[in-house]
Amino acid sequence: MNRGTRAALIPPLTRPAWVVLGGDFASAVGSGLTLPYLFIYAHQVRHLGYGPAGLVVATIALASLAGNPLGGALADRWTPRRALMAGLGVAAAGSVALALARTTTGLFGAAGLLGLGVSVIWPAQDALLASVAGSAGLSAVFSVRHASLNAGLGLGALCAAGVVSVARPGTFTAVYVADAASFLVFVPVLARLRLPDQRASGPGSASGQGHARARPPGFRQVLRDKAFLRVWALTAFIVTISFGQFQSSFPGYVTRPGGIGAHGLGLAFAANTLTVVALQLFVLRRLAGRRRTTAVALAATAWAASWAVVIAGGHLGGGAAAEAAFVIAMVIFAIGETLLSPTLPAIINDLAPPEAAGRYNGLGVLAFTTGFLVGPAGGAAALGAGWGAGLFAGLILACLVAALAALRLGRHLPPSANQIEPPAAPPEESHVTTARAAAAFGDAG
Repeated sequence: MNRGTRAALIPPLTRPAWVVLGGDFASAVGSGLTLPYLFIYAHQVRHLGYGPAGLVVATIALASLAGNPLGGALADRWTPRRALMAGLGVAAAGSVALALARTTTGLFGAAGLLGLGVSVIWPAQDALLASVAGSAGLSAVFSVRHASLNAGLGLGALCAAGVVSVARPGTFTAVYVADAASFLVFVPVLARLRLPDQRASGPGSASGQGHARARPPGFRQVLRDKAFLRVWALTAFIVTISFGQFQSSFPGYVTRPGGIGAHGLGLAFAANTLTVVALQLFVLRRLAGRRRTTAVALAATAWAASWAVVIAGGHLGGGAAAEAAFVIAMVIFAIGETLLSPTLPAIINDLAPPEAAGRYNGLGVLAFTTGFLVGPAGGAAALGAGWGAGLFAGLILACLVAALAALRLGRHLPPSANQIEPPAAPPEESHVTTARAAAAFGDAG
């Protein structure tokens, strides 16, 4: 790849944005080491039954229902940087607690602590990324974050696969300690991170308040934003019928009796991860200048196609043809991911005033959490009733409805919040970026 092509492909983000993305990648590697194995750890290493072990895993997600709004509120009250540092510390404590837990109560407590920390990290980090990228770099920074997140999770899972063994419980302790370290290593980097002239302007600076931070609005003000509520509803619906099924219904359906084995499922998931990492920046470049809601509609359409291939593969038995079909389905699903990543988080942050960015992100992330909880629950009920093919047929219809809803959403968004930005110079000098950065880093000193 020549220099001109590389320059056009890699978004010109600010240096602080790349630093935050690097820290997120390190944390993702740690999460990849542990999250795929939590059920196995609780069940086969700590000897919990199937039901309690499954509830330990669910505890992480349930903690997010409280942690997402909390993380958003703390980001507005403490600044995103401080809230992110607090979340990283809590998540690290949860990982260490899981490594040391020996009882059912200890495992539940540790999982809740880890879930709380991770759920505080997400909205605080989104607000921080928005603040350092600026409005001109929102779509790009969230696209890069999605690619680096997938790369980190995939790398961590690959490393763990070569290390962990039920016959050697100490290997699980080691990966959970490594996970804690992946959170903690980011804290001193954040503590030293600076922006030029970050004290020069920000919320309230025009009125002579300088470094003082305005009192952030409450959640009620956010909930009065009708455009945001429409984005929230669409986000929750889309995640329910896409990622919420990718995590549970898809593996449950394709590995049912007569379906493919764990090896074939692993190939499909690996193809998904590699496609996201390989194509994300190319897709971002192709989307430049287009409406974000159009990209959302294209993503939903891609997922409809993915679920159609899953239905077709479900009629091919458990051989190589079925495995190939499910690999193709997950490649198509990954293309949908790359289309979605520059859109919904960027819309939310363009709608958010700087003083309420944390709360907007907290509730925005809660929409993702809602989909991650509702999707698997509904999918499991359908599969349990023997409606596998019917479930995915319903998902195809739901994805097409979501595509139409995304196009309709565009009518209710300001034009500035509905465009994927073309590549531009790093927006470090823009007054919008400086205002957001002052809100995010106002406590650095």
